Amino acid sequence: MTDTNNTPGQTFDMSASMQRNHADRQRYEALSASIRPANKKALFDVLAAADIAQVIVTFDGYGDSGQIEDVSALSGGKNVDLPKGQISLSRASWGTEEVTEHSMTIEEAVEQLAYDFLAETHPGWENNDGAYGEFTFDVKSRVITLDHNERYTATESYEHTF
Repeated sequence: MTDTNNTPGQTFDMSASMQRNHADRQRYEALSASIRPANKKALFDVLAAADIAQVIVTFDGYGDSGQIEDVSALSGGKNVDLPKGQISLSRASWGTEEVTEHSMTIEEAVEQLAYDFLAETHPGWENNDGAYGEFTFDVKSRVITLDHNERYTATESYEHTF
């Protein structure tokens, strides 16, 4: 059988491809990082206007899948609903310098920021044994804290000859 898909003399340069992918990833991550402070400010402004003191986001992932488990808000020491309505967050687009605006609910915005910070600090958190944890959005101090716990399987092997 003859392979008709290859042109004589044409080769794939894996090194060049990996360098382009690395450069694309660096540009995307830098652009994403540059828009994150404005997204964070917009979200905290909405939460503060609704008198929300704190938002707690729990997540869990393993086996190549992960998700936000719960989003809860506190005001005056009591659980409250997140504000209704929409907020617009900026998003970077892979492979371009383009930033697009996406309208979403406040809960979706909280989740999006949590996923963004997980991807930035612990990429692959959902793979294999995975990870779990909690984000705390402290509205007054405008700080987001991540408590991240990684799971792993350890094996200790011993061999004895007597």
